[in-house]
Amino acid sequence: MKLANDDILFHRGSLLDAEGMIFDSYSLEQDAEIRGDYFALSPETGVANASQRPFSVDYSSQHMLHIINGMGVALGDSVIGLTAIRALQYLNPQLATTLYRPAKAPDYVEQLYRLADGIVTQCRPLPFSLQAIDERDVRIDVGNHVFWPDFSTLPMIDFFLAALGVDPKEIPGELKRNTWLQELALPTLPSPWNKGDYVLFCPQASTPIRTIPAEFHTQLVENLWRQYSLPVLGFGYVDHAQYTDISNLSSDTGHFLAWIKHASAMLTCDSAAVHAAAGFNIPTQAFFTSIVPTRRVRDYSLCEPVFVAVPELAHLHSSAQDSHIELVKLAYQRVINGNLTP
Repeated sequence: MKLANDDILFHRGSLLDAEGMIFDSYSLEQDAEIRGDYFALSPETGVANASQRPFSVDYSSQHMLHIINGMGVALGDSVIGLTAIRALQYLNPQLATTLYRPAKAPDYVEQLYRLADGIVTQCRPLPFSLQAIDERDVRIDVGNHVFWPDFSTLPMIDFFLAALGVDPKEIPGELKRNTWLQELALPTLPSPWNKGDYVLFCPQASTPIRTIPAEFHTQLVENLWRQYSLPVLGFGYVDHAQYTDISNLSSDTGHFLAWIKHASAMLTCDSAAVHAAAGFNIPTQAFFTSIVPTRRVRDYSLCEPVFVAVPELAHLHSSAQDSHIELVKLAYQRVINGNLTP
C-alpha cells in the first residue's frame, strides 16, 4: 500500500519505490517536496524489522548481515549503533556486515562512518536495490529508529542490539563501551595539547533543550579549574583566564574525537561526546535534561551523570522553544546552587 507523505516521514522503517529501490525517510524530508510513490519495506519482503515484528538471529551460524538504513543521522546514535554492530563479532568473529546509510545524513555524521568503514563495517549509500541484496543473507531494517517506541524506554545499546535480533544480556558490559573508537586513525593535535594535560568543556548539544545555558559556562569552567588545576579547553567563547576556545582547531569529526581522546577529563551535555569519552576511557561529568541518564550511560563506569530534571520536558528529544529553554535555565540554576544531587 502506498504511504501518504506524513506516513513516509514517521514510518518505523525504510521505504521502497515502485522499482524496488530502498529509500530513507530522512533524505526524502530534506527535499522541498516528496515526489513519487513510496511503500513500506515490510517483513513480507524478507527484511526483518523488530518494530513491526519481533525476531531473533543466531549469528553463530551466519556469514553476512545487511543492515538497512542504520544507524540514524545523529552522531551519538551512530557511535552506539556501530558499537552494537561491533558486538556481533563477539557472537561470531567471522561475521561480515554491510551498512546502508541515509543519502543525505549530515556530513559530520558521515565522517564517523567513513572513519569506521572497514574497521567496524563496510558502508554503502541509499538508495539501493533490494533485489541486489542477497536474500540468503540476514537482512535487517533499522530505519527511522527514533520513532520506535523502545528507543525512548531502553538504554540505547540495548535498543540497537534488540533491533539486530540479539538479546542484550548475551553481550558483556565491556563490549558496550564504544572502545572500537580507539582503533580509528585520528588527527594529531597541535602542540602543546598533543601531550594532553587539559580538561575539555563541551557545553553544546544537538538541540537547545540539552545545551548548557551560556550564563553558566564561566562558573562551570571555574569549577573545572579548581578541581583539576589544568587548563580548560572547549568549543565556544567563555570569559575565563584559564580557558581556551579550540573551535577553530576542531574542523571535523576526526578532530572532535581526537580532542576527547587526549583529555584528562571532560564536562559535557553532548551525548556524542559522552559516548566517545567512554570509548577512550576519559572521566566525564555528563549533564542530562530531558533524557534519564541511565538510558545513556549505564555501562560507563567513568561517567558521573547529573540529571538536570525538567519534568515538563521528559522524553522530549528536541526543542528550541523559548518556554522550554527557560525551564532548562531554571533547572541548571538549581544545579549550580547545589540543590540537586548527581
